[in-house]
Amino acid sequence: MEGSCTCGAVTYRMTHSSIFTHCCHCTWCQRETGSAFALNAMIETENLQVLGAVEEAVIPSHSGKGQTIARCPTCKVALYSHYAGAGRLMAFVRVGTLNDPSTCPPDIHIYTSTKLPWLVLDPSVPILPEGYDRKAYWPQASLDRRLALLAKHPR
Repeated sequence: MEGSCTCGAVTYRMTHSSIFTHCCHCTWCQRETGSAFALNAMIETENLQVLGAVEEAVIPSHSGKGQTIARCPTCKVALYSHYAGAGRLMAFVRVGTLNDPSTCPPDIHIYTSTKLPWLVLDPSVPILPEGYDRKAYWPQASLDRRLALLAKHPR
């Protein structure tokens, strides 16, 4: 999958499918995106090829640990983030920046306790009022990829 910012100064390619895609409805994501939710495809950073320089901004997060957002320095579009939990090992790619966002639908809806009431969700996708236990929702292949990544990069 490939994507870019609005002006095209930064492009990227995901060289592997995403591990898991979150649709987060928390008020922090609503504020950050200026929308009803954030849709992020998780991928190992080593499987994300970025062409063009990004600028990074560290912003607060609900966890209190912050997140680093990679933006185009020209048009300022957010392309991906690194959250404290996974650090730089994992990138959370903004699905809306993909050339074809329809290829990366959400695997789960989280923090729906603060979902905007007019948004109707597909009941065939798990809908959780808060966070979740990855072992209960991730496919085994995704869990295996995470373990392989951690084994390659012990902390």
